[in-house]
Amino acid sequence: MTEALSPVHSSLPLAAAAAIVDQAIAVRVREGLLPLAVAVLDAGGNLVAFKREDGCGVLRFDIAVGKAAAALGMGMSSRLIRDRLAGRPAFQNALAAAADGRFIPVPGGVLILDAAGAAVGAVGISGDASDKDEYCALVAVKAAGYQSEPAEPNPQWRSAGL
Repeated sequence: MTEALSPVHSSLPLAAAAAIVDQAIAVRVREGLLPLAVAVLDAGGNLVAFKREDGCGVLRFDIAVGKAAAALGMGMSSRLIRDRLAGRPAFQNALAAAADGRFIPVPGGVLILDAAGAAVGAVGISGDASDKDEYCALVAVKAAGYQSEPAEPNPQWRSAGL
């Protein structure tokens, strides 16, 4: 007799991760930003969904995953990591080494929070200026019905990188 296998519980369903990716790209199009690479990781750091738009450089996947992994690994957005570690380059290098390169401490890595405020994953975006990447992530996470950390974008996100 064959035993029934129990499905593995995921912290972030594929449908939600795919919606975040698609929403981020829709925001990018609406705002007229540069093409994006969007990676969504679950709470265990596993890639759940990814898309890279035409026109993105070949490193954009690694950068997007590194932003999301940095947020998960430190339990805060990659913008907050950048701000807190700005004067500590040796510690940033140590974290990057410990993370096998999956640590990009610039805006664009956003925690995905459930209704209770627990991190169920992270989204990382790369393609435009970092604050613009982060803006797309925040809007996409909220459109998919989740909360985000940070809760709000950099107020100057429109002029970032110009």
